[in-house]
Amino acid sequence: MFTAMMKIRRAEERLMEIFATGVIPGFIHVGIGQEAVAVGVCSALRKDDCIANTHRGHGQAIAKGIDLKGFMAEIYGKRNGVCKGRSGSMHIADKASGILGSNGIVGGGIPLAMGNAFASHYVNDGRVTVCFFGDGASNEGTFHESLNLASLWNLPIIFCCENNEWAQFTPIEKYIKIGNISNRAAAYGMPGISVDGDDVLAVHDAAKRAVTRARKGKGPTLIECKTHRWFGHFAGDKQKYRPPEEIETVRKYDPILRFQTRLVEGNILGQRDIDEIEQRIRREIDEAVTFAEESPSPGPDELFDDVSREEK
Repeated sequence: MFTAMMKIRRAEERLMEIFATGVIPGFIHVGIGQEAVAVGVCSALRKDDCIANTHRGHGQAIAKGIDLKGFMAEIYGKRNGVCKGRSGSMHIADKASGILGSNGIVGGGIPLAMGNAFASHYVNDGRVTVCFFGDGASNEGTFHESLNLASLWNLPIIFCCENNEWAQFTPIEKYIKIGNISNRAAAYGMPGISVDGDDVLAVHDAAKRAVTRARKGKGPTLIECKTHRWFGHFAGDKQKYRPPEEIETVRKYDPILRFQTRLVEGNILGQRDIDEIEQRIRREIDEAVTFAEESPSPGPDELFDDVSREEK
């Protein structure tokens, strides 16, 4: 878990540096500060389980086991990316890792994840689907419609709300009256739980219980992970809408440092172990960036590949 969180943090820090040079096309949205949610949930899943994530979905993809070289090449828009350079940062999908796809539409991935859960339920393949979304998406119609149907049909799905208290540029008190988004689960007859989203073990425990419940055919669970977004909505966002003191305060809720302290105090890791993990991760990221930089760009002749096919 510690290694996975560190890999997410270092990969996104590197992406921010690269993006600032203008090499990466489009936009990127980092989830630095929210690593415990991705790792806590994905560590409770099997390899064949599936996830659907958001435009801020690098962390979930890495936590679910996406190949880092293919991941990096995809963000660069290269042919060797996991989606052949077609998805970019906001729409990465990887069937091999069980990643249904990121989604740039707020709340857009929720009904798609439910469709996947319905398929698993229909063929009884024992797989569980997790849908990640933000606090702002809990006001979308797709959220309420999907929770209602998932509960009615006892689908094997976990709805995971990453509540970082910001819907793009709007603070949570401006668009939600209730204190806990998890309270909305009661309206649909499913369990709802709010957890400390900066505590990877607390997230893992909640996810494990929800996954076990879903796999037993007992239906969905809504998990609200209360966490903190360190940076703006997108890379380069100056956050003029956010009080400067808050930007500094949220960095005190560092899920990685918190877990590291716990591991060191429990004599599970020493400084030498931490240094070795750090070095290994940086080498892996360096190799992935080099792979992306050296990968070929797709050509105009590939424009219609994988879009349609002619029947023989």
